[in-house]
Amino acid sequence: MGNTRFIPALTVALLLLNFVVSFSTKITTNFSADQSALLALKAHVIDPQNLLATNWSSAFNICKWIGVTCGSRHRRVIALDLSNMSLSGIVPPHIGNLSSLTWLNMRNNNFHGSLPVQLVNLHRLKYIRLSFNSFFGVIPPWFGSFPRLQYLSLSYNNFIGEIPLDMFQGLPRLQVLYVATNRLSGRIPIGLFECKELQDISLAGNRLKGILPKEIGNLTILKTLQLHNNMIEGKTQ
Repeated sequence: MGNTRFIPALTVALLLLNFVVSFSTKITTNFSADQSALLALKAHVIDPQNLLATNWSSAFNICKWIGVTCGSRHRRVIALDLSNMSLSGIVPPHIGNLSSLTWLNMRNNNFHGSLPVQLVNLHRLKYIRLSFNSFFGVIPPWFGSFPRLQYLSLSYNNFIGEIPLDMFQGLPRLQVLYVATNRLSGRIPIGLFECKELQDISLAGNRLKGILPKEIGNLTILKTLQLHNNMIEGKTQ
């Protein structure tokens, strides 16, 4: 009976130990998932300059890998910048496992193919730059699933079809939209003009048609609007 008072303290200590072990296991699991996702990407690309081969290896901490930035707290991958590396290949679905990613830049490479739907899992993305590649297919409607997205550039690719009608309903913070020099057709979606934080828009060099809607007046802080080399007619009211 005399030792009964020590039981609560022991219980608290055991609960704390269990929490620390569980938390450490979770971090290790997430860290491993990030590493596996990046190694899968490496396996799907051709790297003529051997930039990834230099240190994209399980022998090194992924936070030290070229083009990779980790968060200071949980050491998860928060940014991936592979721009201007002459990489070619496809983007594998594993990339959707980088669940803490906020910044994705693959500009000016030779990536091709369609974009994997698993990218929809990256809900924290604020910046997407995939311009100057050879991606093809339609622009996926799930691009509207990034509520924090501020910057989206898909210019200078081979996207076809219409810009998804409902895509912009899920992009309340979008400030920059570049989809120039693709093969997009149809009309400009009215939903675009509900993104009231837009400052720069480039739709130039496509096959868009119709009359520029008067709803463009909703974009009160718009600085740049590029529509040349399309079939857009008329004036706003």
